[in-house]
Amino acid sequence: MCRNVAVIGVGSSKYGRRTDVSFMELAWEAYKEALDNSGVSPGDIEYVVYTSVGGYSPEGSPAGILNEYLELNPKGTSRIEAACTSGSAGIFFAYNLIKSGYADIVLVLGIEKMMESSTPQTLELLARLGNYFWEVRDYGITFPGYYALFMNRYMAVYNASEEDFCKVAVKNHYYGARNPKAQYRREISLEDCINSRYIARPIKLFDCSPITDGSAAAILVGEEYASKYSDSPIWIKGIASASASALLTGREDYLSIPSAYEAAKKAYKMAGVDDPLKYIDVAEVHDCFTIAEVMAYEDLQFAERGKGIELIREEQTYIGGKIPVNLSGGLKSKGHPIGATGVGMIAELVKQLRGEVERDRQAPIKNGCALAHNVGGIGQYAYITILSLK
Repeated sequence: MCRNVAVIGVGSSKYGRRTDVSFMELAWEAYKEALDNSGVSPGDIEYVVYTSVGGYSPEGSPAGILNEYLELNPKGTSRIEAACTSGSAGIFFAYNLIKSGYADIVLVLGIEKMMESSTPQTLELLARLGNYFWEVRDYGITFPGYYALFMNRYMAVYNASEEDFCKVAVKNHYYGARNPKAQYRREISLEDCINSRYIARPIKLFDCSPITDGSAAAILVGEEYASKYSDSPIWIKGIASASASALLTGREDYLSIPSAYEAAKKAYKMAGVDDPLKYIDVAEVHDCFTIAEVMAYEDLQFAERGKGIELIREEQTYIGGKIPVNLSGGLKSKGHPIGATGVGMIAELVKQLRGEVERDRQAPIKNGCALAHNVGGIGQYAYITILSLK
């Protein structure tokens, strides 16, 4: 069977430090909203995909626990992990379950409760990574350090400044302040970012996304079920993944995330997109650090190499610009609950395409097309998903 696949319902918890709920209760928030948003009943769901990295959360193997708590037994279930792209990998898995005819209605639920992990637990996780990632083991480099290398290189080659990258943070906090589910619901000034302390020079505190508790859910169906449940199904027109070396010593340059570029090429071909600026109305990109958003502009062909920084300088990624980006607040302001992030991007874009988000962060929908860009680690994984109203 080669049938089309639609998203008919989405949900999200509030992101942030969620000490008010348990791991299971956090999952329930997104699940209940997705059910209400879709018109699907629990009995209609045929398969459940949970996405969680696990190393940061209190539950290392959440699928069985959550299936029982959400009263979804005896439905089939899996836990999908692909670092920060776990959520998008779960969407990809569900899409193919439906595309193949194995299932008709699939729930994807991403969750992470990162605030419960202590510093020693996190360091232990990094130590385990160091068994292979010798750059971590031998040089003590962490994710801010990796992206600091990218930022330093970009500034040297393209004459960008730390202030330029802070403009990404200012934009994302501007929209995050208008998102009731964002972790940081406040605007920041350019001076706030510039004057924040260095984490890994030139990356400063306000260049970094936070640690986050959160959940997000999406319900996918085969085309013959879409109109039964929804007057506004959102179709998955393109979805693709790619990989790259986990070590920077295995990269040709530090000016791109090659896996994101390759995944975008495949997704565009699948969706019939020859010029993304002519098709895409709004995008959610993986701004784990401000430099990551600028590189995404170029990897996604929103700008030529070295010209991505001009998009943020000229405010072309705000509403009213060439391509509005991260109107949710992005990872930077909305938050980054690792296993939920990719599903949360889909939830945001479905609501954007339907015109269901808050008015002052609603993109103008002219072409009916949106894009999610999700990167894992420093680009070991990448997923691009293209959504459409028709």
